[in-house]
Amino acid sequence: MGRRTQAERDAITVETGYALVSGFLVAGLTFLAVAAPMMVIPMHAAERGLLIGATVAALVVFVLRVVTVLWRFPGHGQPIKPGQPSQPGRTSPDS
Repeated sequence: MGRRTQAERDAITVETGYALVSGFLVAGLTFLAVAAPMMVIPMHAAERGLLIGATVAALVVFVLRVVTVLWRFPGHGQPIKPGQPSQPGRTSPDS
């Protein structure tokens, strides 16, 4: 495999940033969704377990989101394919 172009490196950087930011957002929403009952209803006995469960759920969702986004990115191992051909009305054979 040859060296990657600057455009390919930039695309990988943007995709990695998107995966991390969206992973943090989804993980934060998951944490809030699991821990929200603790804020509304006083649960002194279950608070620690609920926080641990919310943290574990957020971590799992974060990892799954990052892996899913990066796995679908076309640049892992093979070069990024160019877009549609320049001739209108024609598509590439693999589309």
